[in-house]
Amino acid sequence: MTDIPATAASAVLGKSEPVPENSVPVQGPNFDKPIGLQEFLRSYATIGFQATSLGRAIDIVEKMRKWRLSDEPISPDESPDYLDPAVRAQTKCTIMLGYTSNLISSGLREVILHLVKHKQISCIVTTAGGIEEDFIKCLRKTYLGDWMMDGATLRSKGMNRIGNLVVPNDNYCSFEDWVTPILDQLLKEQKEDGVIWSPSSVIKRLGKEIANEESVYYWAYKNDIPVFCPALTDGSLGDMIFFHSFRNPGLVIDIVSDIRALNSMAMKAKKAGMIILGGGVCKHQVANAMLMRNGADYSVYINTGQEFDGSDSGARPDEAVSWGKIRAGAESVKVFADATLVFPMLVAATFAKAHWESQAKTAEDRIS
Repeated sequence: MTDIPATAASAVLGKSEPVPENSVPVQGPNFDKPIGLQEFLRSYATIGFQATSLGRAIDIVEKMRKWRLSDEPISPDESPDYLDPAVRAQTKCTIMLGYTSNLISSGLREVILHLVKHKQISCIVTTAGGIEEDFIKCLRKTYLGDWMMDGATLRSKGMNRIGNLVVPNDNYCSFEDWVTPILDQLLKEQKEDGVIWSPSSVIKRLGKEIANEESVYYWAYKNDIPVFCPALTDGSLGDMIFFHSFRNPGLVIDIVSDIRALNSMAMKAKKAGMIILGGGVCKHQVANAMLMRNGADYSVYINTGQEFDGSDSGARPDEAVSWGKIRAGAESVKVFADATLVFPMLVAATFAKAHWESQAKTAEDRIS
């Protein structure tokens, strides 16, 4: 019998340094016994990989949701408006939610609707499709399809594919029938009353006109939650505005007032957080607003983008720190995942959990 070669032994059996006392062991959920939703969601934090990133996102969103100005000591230069303990206890973190248009096309619309209906976010930033698809769904349905459906065949049948979703073209015809008279009215008020329309005021008006509780933007209108859409014309709504410019020309939509309103909201925030689903305009517009206050305090990105091409969509939070869009030392995470997979779980573990607990407490108070 010969000794193990020393070189191999030292390479394979080298001693480790002591593990730090605060190290967290990897541990998954135990399915040998029934497990509740919240316990299941908590287990993600120690699974590893993107599950742990989701666990981190849940923790950060909970901090956003729970923060109050009363948690902080009064600074020497504090405004007199924020000296009253009651005011400080009611001053919350400003939470900006950004998302791409395809997510309203998907069933995440109902998740976002919950947040807006129950006033759990401060504002929304999205793109044109993220506006129009909400209203269109109030008029006609979007359907499940398949990723492999042939594009030419769909086109011949008047069907539009969004991933594995299908939108009949009749939906957009119905949207034109609904929105055109509203555009006529906006132009009338512009000419007769001097109204200056912005993307956010147009969206608020559309939310009022749809008068449908299934609409995200109906609830945004009801709860006075501003919805910003810098690329308002980049979609079917833009098509309708284009057609309207021939039939009844003259409507002007001012983007300057909206950038001032969004940036001012960030600047006035005592604490600010951003939750960004996807990339592109919605991600950068929110992050750039945060720059105006020297960065967000809390940031959660959920997207599948990669940073090797230099795109802002794929950039990790640390890149935003270099621009001053996230504060140095702030709490941030990027979850590399499809938002339709993980955002419902994130909401269930945070905003929805708080809503359910509030409902249960209200029911108990009524009984007692």
